[in-house]
Amino acid sequence: MSSSSASPDLPSSKPAGPVLGVSVAVWRDGKVLLVQRGHAPWRGAWSLPGGRVEWGETLPAAAARELREETGLILGTPRLVDALDAIDHPAGGPVRGHYVIVVFTATAEGTPKAASDAADAAWFTIDQLDGLETTPELKRIILLTAP
Repeated sequence: MSSSSASPDLPSSKPAGPVLGVSVAVWRDGKVLLVQRGHAPWRGAWSLPGGRVEWGETLPAAAARELREETGLILGTPRLVDALDAIDHPAGGPVRGHYVIVVFTATAEGTPKAASDAADAAWFTIDQLDGLETTPELKRIILLTAP
């Protein structure tokens, strides 16, 4: 295997189009569950649990799988909220990634524990979001999902 000067956080080649992903807003007692991203893009930023849709997987099934993988929670019946473009485009640099994220909200059973590529998992009120480093459009999306 040859070595490369490319960063391990960046794709080695440009994909044919945006990557399709899902995320899910889970609310309990006036707080939304967020995970702190353990990998690029947006490593260290807080986000809704979610990730890539696998080939042949429905969007709700992907949301349930990603929530379970990242937090251990079992998803209830998801409700479609919105879709957004998350484009990793640092100032002055090339686009490093383009993700189309389909966002759901749902109840979930269990006690969350960070797993998979989530570095941490915690509950936040809407007021606490302003002090966090977050993924693109997180607060707007969370406001759409608020009970």
